[in-house]
Order: sequence, then C-alpha cells, then structure tokens
Amino acid sequence: MLAETSLSIWGWGSLCVVLFLITFGPFAIFYFTFYILCFVGGGFVVTLLFGKTNSEKYLELCEHSFLPPTSFGITKCIEEMKQESKPIKIDRRLTGAYIIDEPLQQVIQFSLRDYVQYWYYTLSDDESFLLEIRQALQNALIQFSSRSKEIDWQPYFTTRLVDDFATHLRVFRKAQQRITEKEEQDKDGAEDLVDTFFEVEVEMEEKICRDLVCTSPKDEEGFLRDLCEVLLYLLLPPGDFQNKIMRYFVREILSQGILLPLINQLSDPDYINQYFIWMIRDSICNYEAFMNIVKVSDKIGELEAVRDKAAEELQYLRSLDTAGDDINTIKNQINSLLFVKKVCDSRILRLQSGKEIDAVKLAANFGKLCTVPLDIILVNNVALQFFMDYMQQMGGQAHLFFWMTVEGYRVTAQKQLEVLFSLQKDGMHQTAQTKGLLRTAAVGIYDQYLSEKASPRVNIDDNLVAKLAEKLNNEDPTPEIFDEIQRKVYDLMLRDERFYPSFKQHALYVRMLAELDMLKDPSFRGSDDGEGESFNGSPTGSINLSLDDLTNVPADESIQLHAYISDTVYADYDPYTVAGVCNDHGKTYALYAITVRRRTPNGDEVWKTYRRYSDFHDFHMRITEQFENLANLLKLPGKKTFNNMDRDFLEKRKKDLNAYLQLLLAPEVMKAYPALAHYAYDFLENKAYSKGKGDFARKEPPLMQKTYVDPKHCRVAAHLDDNVDDNVPLKIMLLLMDEIFDLKERNQWLRRNIKNLLQQLIRAMHGYTINKKIVDHVDWMTSPEQVADAVKRFRDAFWPNGILAETVPRRDNAIRMRTRIAGKTKLLGIMPDELKHILGAETTRKGILRVFEMFQHTQLNKRLIYVFLEGFLETLFPVYGFPDLFKKLHSHSKQMQRYMHRLQSTQAPFLQKR
Repeated sequence: MLAETSLSIWGWGSLCVVLFLITFGPFAIFYFTFYILCFVGGGFVVTLLFGKTNSEKYLELCEHSFLPPTSFGITKCIEEMKQESKPIKIDRRLTGAYIIDEPLQQVIQFSLRDYVQYWYYTLSDDESFLLEIRQALQNALIQFSSRSKEIDWQPYFTTRLVDDFATHLRVFRKAQQRITEKEEQDKDGAEDLVDTFFEVEVEMEEKICRDLVCTSPKDEEGFLRDLCEVLLYLLLPPGDFQNKIMRYFVREILSQGILLPLINQLSDPDYINQYFIWMIRDSICNYEAFMNIVKVSDKIGELEAVRDKAAEELQYLRSLDTAGDDINTIKNQINSLLFVKKVCDSRILRLQSGKEIDAVKLAANFGKLCTVPLDIILVNNVALQFFMDYMQQMGGQAHLFFWMTVEGYRVTAQKQLEVLFSLQKDGMHQTAQTKGLLRTAAVGIYDQYLSEKASPRVNIDDNLVAKLAEKLNNEDPTPEIFDEIQRKVYDLMLRDERFYPSFKQHALYVRMLAELDMLKDPSFRGSDDGEGESFNGSPTGSINLSLDDLTNVPADESIQLHAYISDTVYADYDPYTVAGVCNDHGKTYALYAITVRRRTPNGDEVWKTYRRYSDFHDFHMRITEQFENLANLLKLPGKKTFNNMDRDFLEKRKKDLNAYLQLLLAPEVMKAYPALAHYAYDFLENKAYSKGKGDFARKEPPLMQKTYVDPKHCRVAAHLDDNVDDNVPLKIMLLLMDEIFDLKERNQWLRRNIKNLLQQLIRAMHGYTINKKIVDHVDWMTSPEQVADAVKRFRDAFWPNGILAETVPRRDNAIRMRTRIAGKTKLLGIMPDELKHILGAETTRKGILRVFEMFQHTQLNKRLIYVFLEGFLETLFPVYGFPDLFKKLHSHSKQMQRYMHRLQSTQAPFLQKR
C-alpha cells in the first residue's frame, strides 16, 4: 500500500514537471528562481530603509534633548568661511633695485615650486596658503634689504672679515704645532687635527666653541633652524611670525632648502680646490713648482693619483703610431712622464716604509752642502736673518750689528754730503748743520759699540779705537771714518771659529740654504728606497721635519726660571739686611736684589738683578692685563703710604714678593700660560727695567713689536691698532703675512724690513690714496650690480635653466687628489720671486701650503663659514645681542665643557693656597 502511494507521488510529480517544461520551455526554471530571489532582496531593502529612517528620527530627537544649542560665534565663523576669500596682491618690489628684484623673485618662485608646491597640491587646491608664504618671504627680504642699506660695511670687510680669517688660520697653525709636539702618529690625521683644532679654538675664544655645529649634522640642522627662527622674528611682521604653520614652513625652506645645501657646497674641499684653480686659471702651470709639490707631498693618495695618471698617459703615448719630427716630441714626453712616475714611486715607498732623514744623518751630510760666502750672507736679507740669529746665540751680535750700522752710516753720510755739495753750488750754506748731524751719528755709533761703557762692546784693537776717538774729536766725520775698524770686525767674523766657520756647521746654516733654495743633491739615481732623490730646488718633507726638530724648541722648554729675593744688595750705599734703601736726589726707596737661575740645555746661568717695588707693580699690571685670569691667581702686596721704609715692613714685603715670584714661576702657571715665561724673563733680565705700562705699548706698533701674546686669550684683531700710520692696507697686509708665514717668530730686523717693503709697495700704488680705493672697492662689492650678479650666480647654481639641480655625485677620489696637486701647484707658481727673496723660499712654500691645507677639512671649512655668518649678522643687527645668542646656541659644546673643567682644576690648587 505504501509502495503504491510513493509510486503515484513520483508519477504525478514527473507528469507536472514534463507538462511545465512543455508549456513554458526549458529556461522557465531559471526565471522562476530569479523571481524568488528578487522578491526576497526587495524585502530586505524595504526593511533597511524603514530602519534607517526611524533611526535618524530617533537620533535627531536625542540631540535636541541632551546637547546644548549651538553658539552664535560658531555660526558666524562658518558663514565667514563660506564667503569667497579676498585675493592677495603680491608686490614684486623687494630691494628697490629692479636688477636685484627680478632674480630674487625667481629664487622665491623656484623655492616654493620645488619645496612646497609639489606636495601641497596633492592636499589642496587653495592658493591662499602659498601666497601667504610668498608674502612672508618677501616681507623678510624687504626688511633685510632696508637694514643692509643702513650699515657701513667698510669696517666689516676691511677689519672683521680679515680678523676672522687670520684668527682661523692662527688656530689651525697652533693645532698643527700641537699635533707635531704630541707626535700622535697612530691616530687618523684628519680626526685628530679636527679635535685639536677645536681644543685650540676654545682655549682662544674661551666662551664659545663651534665643534658640535661643524661635526654633527643633527646639531647643525638644529642650529640653522634656531638661527632662521630668530631672523624671522626680527624680519617678519608680528602677525606673520605668530602664524606657526607658515613660520615653520618658511624656516624649513630657508634652513634646509637654501642655507644647508649652500654651506655644504662651500665647505667641500674639492669645490674650494676647483675654485682656486678657476681663480688663477690665467697663470701657466710651472713644471718646477709641480715637481716641488710632488716631492714634498706627504699624502700617499695624491702621489698614487699622479702616478696612475702618468702611467695612463704613458700607455696612450706608446700606442701612437708616429714618425718624423713627432717621434722626438713624444719621446721627450715619455721621458718626462717616466721621471714623474719614478719620483712618485720613490716618495710613496719612503712614506710607506717610514724612512725619514733624521738629525744625525742630516749632520753627517753637512760636508755636501753649498758654501755661501760671508760677504753674500751680509747683503742677502734671507741669509742675514739666520746669521743674525746664530751670532746672538754665540754672543757675537755686537760685531754683526756694528758692521750693519756702519754700512748704514756710510750710505747716509754719502747722501748727506752729496746734498750738501749741491746746496753749496746753489749758494746755500748748511755745512755746520749737516756736519753736526753726521758727528752726532758717528759719536753715537762709537758710544754704543766701542766705548768703555758700551754693553756689549766690540772686542777690537784698543789702538784702533783710540785712533778713531781722536779723529772724532779733532776731524770732521767722513763716510769712511769707520772703514778700518769695520774691516777688522769683518775679518774677525770671517776667521774666528766661533762665528762664520762654526755657522757653516750649524743647523741654522742648513735652514738658511733651504730658504735660499740651495739645499739640493745634484745626483738623482732614482733608487728604489728613495735615498738618492734629488730635492731639485726644494727640500723634501723629511728634511723639513729634521730641520724643525733641530731648531724649533718650544718656549716653555727653552726658558726655565727660578728666582728669589736674596739678603744682600751689592751697591755703594749701606743696605739693610733684607733690602737696600737708596737715596736718589732726596727720594728714598727700597731696592730688592733678586737672584735668578735660568736652566738651559747647555747648563745653568745665574745672575742678580735689582728691582724696586714700583717695578713689581708695573710688571704686575702688564701681565694681568695681558692674561685675564691671571689676576685671580697672583696677588701683589699692597702699597703703604707712611713708614714704608720700616725694617719690619720691608721684611714682610720681601717675604710677600718672594711668595709672588714663586707662584709666578711655578710650573703649573707656566704650563697654563706659556707666553708668560717671556714676560717673566724680560722682567728678571740683568738690565735696567723699562717702566710705563702705557709706554711699553707705544714703543713700537703692535704689529711689528716682538710681543708674546698668548693665543688662548687673544684674537688676531688685538694687534690691529691705529699706530701703523693709520693705513688700513698696511695693517691688513702685515696681519695676513704674520699669520700665513708665521713671522712673529722671526727676528725684529726681518719684520722691520717687511714693514718697510710693504710701505714702499703701498706708496708706489698711488700712495695713501689706496685707502680710498679700498673704500671704493667695498662700495662696488655692495653695489646693486654686484649683489644682483651674486644672486644670479646662486640661482644658476641651484636651478640651472630653471630646473632644480640634481645632487652632484662625489667625484672620484683620484680626480680629487689630482685636483689638490693642481691647486697647490697653481698657488705656489703665482708667488712672486720678490716675496721669496724677502721671506725665503722655504718659508714662502710652507706658508702657502699651510693656507691650502687649512681648506682640506670639511669641518674646519664649516667653522670658517659659520664665523663669517656670525660676524655678518652681528654687523647687520648690532643692537640685538647676537654675540650672547651665539654663545647660547653653542653652549652644549663638549670641548667647552672639557675646557671649563680643566680650567677649574688648574685654578683650584692656587685658590686653595691663597
């Protein structure tokens, strides 16, 4: 029964399906399914819309029920924002000069386009923000231009700029000297030099050091941001400055988009070297200068670059197929390149092996040196200064000075007599006056060098001296009156073993030959170890090292003084036991006898000198003004108006002055103030003490006197004084020559000759009207045409053809090294021979290469740029306290912190003793 029922259901179902398919077709089932899905989907949509409508109505009811009503101010603000913004009008005038404004506007446009617009338009199409930034930049430039027009730039360019450069060079020179003294060859030279440089800087500046800004990119970016924000505060209107978003945008554009790339480019040594070569592009490369540079180079990278280039050129020349006359030219070129390659290989091998010519080997080769006759030495400026130094060491300076003084007297007397004869022919009579002047000069020479009271006295035959004295008393002076004694003095210097014969065996003689460009070995054999390398007119670096080791003794090692006030005074009056009491024209004063012991490598020297309390007081005033912190360590006993000749008082003052001397000459104080030793030696020397703190400073112009100024407490500008004939060019030339060629260490005679030479040179160039030329040149440099040209060069460098310049790839190291060689060759080649004749070839070469080497360190170049920038801003805004601001910005310097710690540890023992 169940089976029949199931069969009937399947049968009727199959029949219905067949009839449905026959009636509606085979696709009817799909239509039916689609209709069912649409019905179900429509139901869901209707339900969703119904729920959304009811939910919105419910939320609206909740908002009106629980939230406070909207304030009127917000509605007003919304209405104003919906209104159309007013267009911002940009005034394209910036400086008042169209030739400057046009390139400046292009720089602003390019900066906004490449640093702001390229990302801003992806966020918004509103132009108002970009226009406001442009307006802010223009307002800053307008204020900057107005301020610049109010400043007199002549003092900055003629004094401050020169001082900053010369001081930078002084710090670099001191750093090199300190590294040489330490002989730290294990460390990397560049890093060690940079660290030492900033150590010297903080010792000199005392309150500021720029090491972090120059060595840390992160600190440099922060410094530029802070500086730009300060400038924007000064240049922007208050409303624009208070807009933080716009201010930050402008700050980032100035610091990161303009200043930082510019500083990085200007501080690149390779860029500076290329600029040097471009500046002197008209000069022809000197082959001799090139070979000298190669032979004295101590950089293996430079030598390898030159050697590889020579090998490349050799390979090219040997590949040429030539005949006839060309083959001789090519052979000569090949021989020259082979010689250059051999010199480079020899020098590289010497540097790698560490073979240097030491003092013993140098002394053993003295017999091969050139012989310079004494008569040539006496008439050559360079040679004479070395012979003068040697004679002073041997105690024979009186003979040399007498010979030179007589030479000057003879020339002067001949000119005076010629003028006298010409006046007599014209009927004018000045015979008595002229002869009186000559007699005074001759008697002065006699008293200074030949009389019994002369100190030091020229040791010569007494009969000749007596004969001369008789002539001076009974006859009119003639130009030849000293000739006989002068010949005797010349023969004495020539034949006495203490003088010229020993001078030829002294290290100063070798240095003299180096300065005369005569220290050479004619036999170049090109040995593999470099032993036979010829100097060819310039000594190698190893020779220079040996010469410096022989003669350059630091002052703190060559002068070691010990002094105390003794109990006995050797005089013609009756002294107290503790000190002498003198009566001079009715004035009574105490005189203290000081026993001085000076230790030298050759033994001890002991002498006595006599000083009054007023001498001590004058000396104390000098050194405390020269060394600022010394006043906190040294305390001079006070004065006493009444009963100052009392025995007990003199005993107490003697003890106090003794304590003063012991503290003054303590090794710790001498180490902290190296230049103080020279002042102490001058005070304790066995001679009459020259009083007058003011008179001491006025005896000679500061640039020409041999004063030992501690570089830790004095910038180069401390030497700029109005005493040098009020002549700005002379000041500048002397200042730069002092630092470049290190002339402060030379004798006064050479320095006076240099001063006279520069004065003659300046007077020859239209006399003192050159001062006006300098002023005119500064005006020309700051003229609209030159400023516009500088802006255009900046625009073309960063946006050539209006397109942002791509980052220049770093040039190959070999090319950079060859550029260094080319730059040094160019600089050495343009040096005039007249300068070498005055200063010496070796001094000239060292000075030029010192300046070049100073620019080969990126960190030091950045320091110089930031110093120039600080000086520029201090000049532009003199009343806003920029010096204090820079001290704060550099206050996190690690070198400054270490210096302050050392200073406190140095002063602590002396403060405890007091």
